[in-house]
Amino acid sequence: MRLLIRTLLVTAVLLSPLAAPTATASAAACTTSLPYVSGKGGYDTYRIPATVRTGEGTILAFAEGRRDGAGDTGNIDVVLRRSGDGGCTWGPLQVVAAGGGNTRGNPAPVYDPRADAVVLLTSYNSGDVTESQIMRGEVTPQQSRRVFVQRSWDDGLSFTPPRDITTRVKPRNWRWYATGPGHAVALTRGPHAGRLVVPANHSTAPPAGSADTGQEPKYYGGHALYSDNGGQTWNLGFVDATYNGYNNANESTATQLPDGRLYFNSRDHNGTSPGNRLDSYSSSGARKLDRPYRVQPTLNDVPVVEASVLQVQSGPLLFSAPSVPTARRSMAIWRSKDAGKTFKKVRTLDGRRAAYSDLVQVNRSTVGILYETGTSGTYETIEFRRLPVGGL
Repeated sequence: MRLLIRTLLVTAVLLSPLAAPTATASAAACTTSLPYVSGKGGYDTYRIPATVRTGEGTILAFAEGRRDGAGDTGNIDVVLRRSGDGGCTWGPLQVVAAGGGNTRGNPAPVYDPRADAVVLLTSYNSGDVTESQIMRGEVTPQQSRRVFVQRSWDDGLSFTPPRDITTRVKPRNWRWYATGPGHAVALTRGPHAGRLVVPANHSTAPPAGSADTGQEPKYYGGHALYSDNGGQTWNLGFVDATYNGYNNANESTATQLPDGRLYFNSRDHNGTSPGNRLDSYSSSGARKLDRPYRVQPTLNDVPVVEASVLQVQSGPLLFSAPSVPTARRSMAIWRSKDAGKTFKKVRTLDGRRAAYSDLVQVNRSTVGILYETGTSGTYETIEFRRLPVGGL
């Protein structure tokens, strides 16, 4: 009887639309909030935002807490703050994965409605090494990039310890590895419903006999990993292995379209192709790409930076990123009415400096964006902005 009741509840979660939030005066009046301010809470800098909405309607805002500076390596924790009112106010800072002197980051969270759990993938490397050293192959396997998974069964209040899944998802000739960053995807329709998909990127070692070091951007590639059992075991999905220097897929983001396909959008890291954004689709639940990554020309205003995509329930496909092609500044939202074939910029949030971002659907009428921004420095704060879906 308990199994039947749980099955009915899970089915209801999967099929029902997003519930409207509990009406409160603060939520109605709230537009922006600051879950992270650099220099506070024991951290020099907060970077790399990622956000999801749980089945309880809680908004989870993950970030990297960089203790000793703004750099990408060193003593870095994965931290979290929770909001029960749609991103207007935030609970205390939690350390989800402690670096302990090493680097833990690139949070890629997803809410799994079948298990009513939050699944979090993160990346790791020794705090004594840099991305360049890793790409050149100058580090030991213990120092190099590794991949971990954690789960929360209590709405993000606590998480299991990080569990290493590197050997399942990282081939031996790969050097760099990064999950996300930004939200992952729980497939809710189609033949792969229930699958968890995490967009990721990597670099590979140069071929034998090459004079390259491996640090060249052409060795970056995009890939995905997926789980069909709620994050217990993981498999390597598609791998973009062109390595020709024309399109260098790097930090990736994904969403499920209404027809069940996955849409992937990627940073083109110093490729020779025109534009800085690449995209593709998968009809196989991320096992293969329907076509190779290619330039998305309607996003040429975007600089070289991480970005986010979100398919709004009963609404448009949205994309967020800075909107000055030569600078990380002026965070904006683009809309697509044709499943990612073309995008149109519909709103610029402001003209301040801005960099990484992640999108989340707060409720049926509201979208949230969690993004890095500042007035004199790009990484002064991580801000949460609520936007009406009807205005996008």
